[in-house]
Amino acid sequence: MLWITGTSRTGKTSRLTQEFCKWVRKQLTQPVKKSRQVLPQRQLTSAILVFAANNNNRRKLADRLSLAVEGTYPVICKTPVGFISDEVMLFWPLLFEQLKLKAQFPLRLRPETEQELATKLWRDRPEWDILIQTVSEYRLVRQTLDLLQLAGASGIPAEDIPTILEESLPNLELDVAVNKPKNQLNSRSWQKMGQLLLDWRYWCLQRGLLSYGIIYELYWRYLLPNPTYRSHLVRRYQAIFADDVDDYPAIARDLFELLIDRGAFAVFTYNPDGKIRLGLNADPNYLEGLASRCQIEELPSLDRGLLPELATTITNLGSESFFPSILPDSIQSIQTISRAELLRTTADIIIQAVKQGEIQPAEIALIAPGLDEIARYSLIEMLSARDIPVEPLSEQRPLISSPAIRALLTLLALVYPGLGRLVDRDAIAEMLVILSRRSVAEKLIPDIDPVRAGLLADYCYHIDPDRPYLLPIESFSRWDRLGHKAGKAYSAIALWIEKHKSQLQEQSRLNPILLLDRAIQHFFSNTIDLPYDLLAALRELMETAQHFWEVDRRLRQNEPSFQSQTATVAQFIQLLRRGTITANPLPLRQFPTQQGAVTLANIFQYRSLRSSHRWQFWLDVSSHFWNKGGAATLFAAPLFLQEWSGRSWMPEDDYEMDKQRLQRIVRDLLARAEERVFLCHSDLGVNGTEQTGPLLSLVHASTQFVAVEQVTSKAMER
Repeated sequence: MLWITGTSRTGKTSRLTQEFCKWVRKQLTQPVKKSRQVLPQRQLTSAILVFAANNNNRRKLADRLSLAVEGTYPVICKTPVGFISDEVMLFWPLLFEQLKLKAQFPLRLRPETEQELATKLWRDRPEWDILIQTVSEYRLVRQTLDLLQLAGASGIPAEDIPTILEESLPNLELDVAVNKPKNQLNSRSWQKMGQLLLDWRYWCLQRGLLSYGIIYELYWRYLLPNPTYRSHLVRRYQAIFADDVDDYPAIARDLFELLIDRGAFAVFTYNPDGKIRLGLNADPNYLEGLASRCQIEELPSLDRGLLPELATTITNLGSESFFPSILPDSIQSIQTISRAELLRTTADIIIQAVKQGEIQPAEIALIAPGLDEIARYSLIEMLSARDIPVEPLSEQRPLISSPAIRALLTLLALVYPGLGRLVDRDAIAEMLVILSRRSVAEKLIPDIDPVRAGLLADYCYHIDPDRPYLLPIESFSRWDRLGHKAGKAYSAIALWIEKHKSQLQEQSRLNPILLLDRAIQHFFSNTIDLPYDLLAALRELMETAQHFWEVDRRLRQNEPSFQSQTATVAQFIQLLRRGTITANPLPLRQFPTQQGAVTLANIFQYRSLRSSHRWQFWLDVSSHFWNKGGAATLFAAPLFLQEWSGRSWMPEDDYEMDKQRLQRIVRDLLARAEERVFLCHSDLGVNGTEQTGPLLSLVHASTQFVAVEQVTSKAMER
């Protein structure tokens, strides 16, 4: 057993790879008992359990290990949640026998579907109206479901959730919805939320629906203690290679200890400056307890990045008495009054450096505590206009933000009856523009421009709550002024809609997935010339629709009197129009990938990438969000750590956690900056308020100041 510990970029994964190769070669040459034959390749492959912290690292680690053993056999690498989900699916017969559930194949729920179904279920509960007086409905549902996930990942029974919250958060004041009085969640509220979770879990299991929270609980509570499963597990795996265990859930340690107790060989890597997923189901300190069972190898810090020369400076970072000394020349600052000016100046500095050959775009990273759409769009536009590509990391936008998706949803509402209230003239005009586009010289040019589309929507769209439809183009008295090209495109769209309306009448159960597929093939058939973002949006729509109707089909099997197909289509349209962010489509890797692009990411995304760059630009460096978990921390997450004592959560606990998080973030980022860090500060934030965050003292201590006037004048000269 080997426990490899070290800070960022000290070679932990390389050491794990060396141990992996050593173990594989040893097994390949070791004779099987009572036989002179070597271990078969197929048996060896199934004997190794390889883990990585997230999907991006999983793919990289699998490729790295395969190359290290020269492709002698495929390496199967999984994330902890991926492995646990697969095991629950694979051994589902053991679970439904033990829990006396209906024998049906389980169906995993996506977060957006989980949110929708839980909301519908809980709205009928008498206590629901009381709970939503305290907090908005969407947030209450999300936080309640997250509690089940946190408990499952930490090995805590769902029945104990109200007790934990009652003891640690006796009277918690939440951010209330707009125009609602301030209220508190007390012990009675926690009991109600706990009962809602138990009802939700029971409802899902009876229908074979599994959320991540339910999957976690099924694994540690029922599957892992099962003797049959244990015998299979021990027989299958003889070695564990787990990278970055500081990002693993607590129940992963239970799995590892079971295999170690049965004689499995294990290698773990741990980063004390990592803990990226702390607050998102990870329990790094509990996983660190595995070190007591291993030989510990501490890797020395290498002279990489800017961390060595600033290690002493950031020791007290985040404390009120923090007064940094003069920073080295490698730390520079960009200071403006407004944030818009800061974005322009930052872009100009990058453009100037790239054009002068001082640095390549691929060597630059733009990192922000929270990347709003204004900053994202502005930076991408300004840099792309000067032929500097930008690649946002894990960019997840609501599907409805794509005009093509909005057009297809409008098309659904025109084909299926009873959906006229979901369509307006503006949506019709947009649909006509989008669906009339064709590829011309690598550009998508609409045959119906926005002006003609507006006229057609005003004069040729018949409003009807039950059966809206497009009138013949001759209904517009001046239709001859529209032109042949626009008239032909409009008639083709109207004919396609009427054709599928007729098919729907003949086949009352025309599958919406089939309809969307036909629409994409007909109106977006020239896929070779379509941009990648449009292709990704269309794939994402089809994956979301397939999952949605797969769940719908499961519900109809269990509830014959379920809602009509029209109601289901309306629910799907409204789900996406609410701005639901769905999972990234497959394939996960962007292809073709942008070569030599500037990386644009928030802190969590960049740290999860585990990469490095010559130059880093820390945007909004004086923002208070630098030491806050934000979206990367679930509600009440610290209470579900194994180390939590159960006492009341106090403001000083928040302060200490924020201080430790800030130090880890800064140490990690500095270790990944090879040459220079730009502290990008504006006096006023995106909402116009003064920014006085914990890193403002670093800006004041920076001796190297990039003058705005100098950059602006050079930009004007260009």
